[in-house]
Amino acid sequence: MATVLYLQASPRGERSKSIQAADAFLKAYKAGHPDDRIDTLNLFEADLPEFDGTATAAKFKIPNNQPATPEERKVWQEVEAVIERFKAANKYVLASPMWNFSIPYRLKQYIDILVQPGYTFTIGDNGYEGLVTGKPLLGVYARGGAFPPGTPGEAYDLQIRYVEQIFRFMGFTTLHRLIVEPTLQEGEEVAKKALAAAVKQADTQAKTF
Repeated sequence: MATVLYLQASPRGERSKSIQAADAFLKAYKAGHPDDRIDTLNLFEADLPEFDGTATAAKFKIPNNQPATPEERKVWQEVEAVIERFKAANKYVLASPMWNFSIPYRLKQYIDILVQPGYTFTIGDNGYEGLVTGKPLLGVYARGGAFPPGTPGEAYDLQIRYVEQIFRFMGFTTLHRLIVEPTLQEGEEVAKKALAAAVKQADTQAKTF
């Protein structure tokens, strides 16, 4: 039995096109993997620790066995709990909209918690080495406009580029995409067709995930 960590990075809930497409994917996935567990983490509802001055101080002290205050130890335990939940999964599904050509701030906060030396990456003889290996990620990306590869719009796509780069940094090598676009630029009918196409593709991708 595998655990799929389902990361929801939109505050729009059921209205979110990325969540709708990801839900369709997971429904098809569960049909083929009924014993697998879906661990859903809504990043806009989760009580994520702030990576503030206290957390930063803890980051430099605790992993290096230096004295830390009770507040620093508390926040670092919260950071470690988030990382442990992440690393405990076998597969990952991320549903995220594009915000200002990149990702929502709560997803960035979550990534800033995860990416810690000795936990999700290390520095070896060959430079940076990811510690989260052998696990697939499906990124479900919704965008108001269209940013196809090979077009001028591709340069604005910092959403997929950043997500895939940071997950590769943590050790991921199997990265899948499911894209819903455009969801705003060309009107509601075009958005509905884009979502329908993504749902159809989700059903196919679920068979081999």
